[in-house]
Amino acid sequence: MDGYDDTYILLLLADSNLPTGSFVASSGLESYMKHGFGSGDVVTFVRDSLASYGRSALPFVSDAHRLMSGYRDGDSSDSAAVVEELAALEELYDSMTLNHVARRASKAQGVALLTLYTKAFAPPASHPSSSAVQQKMASLFAAFKSMVRQEKTHGHLPTCWGVLTAALGLTLERACYLHLFLHARGLLSASVRLNDIGPYNSQQILLHTVRPLVAAEAERCRGLSTGTIVQDEGFDPVAHGPANTWPLGEILAARHDLQHSRIFNS
Repeated sequence: MDGYDDTYILLLLADSNLPTGSFVASSGLESYMKHGFGSGDVVTFVRDSLASYGRSALPFVSDAHRLMSGYRDGDSSDSAAVVEELAALEELYDSMTLNHVARRASKAQGVALLTLYTKAFAPPASHPSSSAVQQKMASLFAAFKSMVRQEKTHGHLPTCWGVLTAALGLTLERACYLHLFLHARGLLSASVRLNDIGPYNSQQILLHTVRPLVAAEAERCRGLSTGTIVQDEGFDPVAHGPANTWPLGEILAARHDLQHSRIFNS
């Protein structure tokens, strides 16, 4: 993939019109504010949420991306084995996601990404741009989505994001960076709709304040893994594995459904 193709895919995935369901999620911000925290100080929430989400989700993004990249490049030809390894990642992520609200939102957005590829990003077999590799990707996506529909696996957002970006040819570094950026942008968008900050202030924060936070978190999480895909004797689950680093945010997010009125699903 050349520079223009890479940039085009990044712009496509960053489009707020993509039907991924992220518009109805606040990732715990609504509950955080309703419980009396952080009104007028969304940057603190974004910083803490980015740090916790990056450490808990990016190891799964990375491993799913590595699995799909290997399959795409021909390192593995057994699609059933790849799907089974993805399902194992899904089980681990589901067990580490401590509250039902976050699990619900993650599954909804993950399935939306699988649907996005099968219905929009995979070219028809008769299209001039269609190739054997793309048809192979489409078949694997169909098999993975079928497992999710049959409730044999979960379809969580980090795993599906890693699979999607690898299938589209994005590098792992760009996939992780964009995932963090979209998480931060979604929080600021939710803050605007909660009438906590204005739209101009949101864009100012996104450019000047959040930009270094995303870059620092992407660098801090570089090389993280679940330890289940690549067997490394030097792997330390505490230093290199997934973890939740913000218990307060997890507790408040779990209380989302207890609000008497709410505008977001999470």
